[in-house]
Amino acid sequence: MAILRLSHVEIRVPDLELATAYYSEVVGMFETAREGDRVFLKCWDEHQHHSVILQSAPTYGLVRMGWKLQFLEDLDYYQAKLQEAGVFVNRLTPEQVGPGGGYSIRFNLPSGHEMELTHGMDQVGNLLPLTNPPPKPLGMVGIAPPRIDHIFLTCEDVGENTEFLERVLDFHMTEQVLGDDGFQIAAWLEHSNQSHDIALVTGQDRGLHHFAYYVEDWTAIRDAADILAYHGVSIETNPTRHGATRGHCLYFFDPAGNRNETFTGGYYVDHDEPPVTWTEAEMGRAIFYYDGMVNQKFLTVHS
Repeated sequence: MAILRLSHVEIRVPDLELATAYYSEVVGMFETAREGDRVFLKCWDEHQHHSVILQSAPTYGLVRMGWKLQFLEDLDYYQAKLQEAGVFVNRLTPEQVGPGGGYSIRFNLPSGHEMELTHGMDQVGNLLPLTNPPPKPLGMVGIAPPRIDHIFLTCEDVGENTEFLERVLDFHMTEQVLGDDGFQIAAWLEHSNQSHDIALVTGQDRGLHHFAYYVEDWTAIRDAADILAYHGVSIETNPTRHGATRGHCLYFFDPAGNRNETFTGGYYVDHDEPPVTWTEAEMGRAIFYYDGMVNQKFLTVHS
C-alpha cells in the first residue's frame, strides 16, 4: 500500500489562453485535452495523461493536488484511514474525474487544502519510443522539464498538518525548521525516497507557495533562467541553492501569479531515517544557503 509520488496539480488562472501559451511555449509542456474551462498538460517524459490542469477562474491559486497510488486497493486503505481520522472522503469514478480518468478519492487537509489520491489515470506515453529510444526528443521548446517534482504549501499550523500527513497518509518527514519556542515553522516530507515531495511553511491556510519541475542538472537551471529572461518572465530568485533538501533551484511566476520552480539535486532518503532540523537562527540558510538570510517576500507571497 503506497502513495508513489505527486501526480498532478490543478491551479486557477484568470486568462486561460495566456496561461496555456505560457505553460506550453515557455515551460514547454504539451497539451493533452480540453474540457469546458480546463486545459490539461503533461511534461515530455511523463507517461500519464497530465500533470498540470489549468482552470479558468477570477483569481489564481491552487484548486487541488493529486497523488499517484501504486494499487487500486490503496484507495480503500486510505479511505478507511481518513474516515477513521474523522475526515470526509469523496470517492469518484473515472467518468466523474474527467479527461485522463482514474479512480480517486478527494478530501481536505487540516489546512483546508484539497488533496486527491488517484489510481489508473490514462497512460499516453512519453515522447520516446519504447524500443531503442534516444535520451530525449529533439525540437522541444521552452524549458522542457521531464516531469513535475514537488509542491510547497502554506498553512497556519505546520505541526498539525505534518502530523496528519505522517499519521494518516504515511508520509515521512525529512527536514524541518523549528522556532526558538519549539514551534514548527516549516517541514519537508516524502513518499518517494527523494528529499521531499511536499513541503509546508507557516502562512495562510489553503495557500500555494509553489510547485516545482524537475530538471536534469545545474546547467538546466541556468538554461531555464536564460529562457525565462528571453520571454520577459518575472524571475524571483537567480539560480541558487537550498540548504534544506540540498537542491539547486530557480523561482519565477506564471502570468497569473502562481509561483513555479525548476529544481534539481537533493538526495535520496530511507523512510526510517531521522529528520534534519534547522534552527530559527539558521532558517535563512535552510531556504537559500548562499545568501543565508530570510527573504520575507519569498516566504509571504503565495497564491
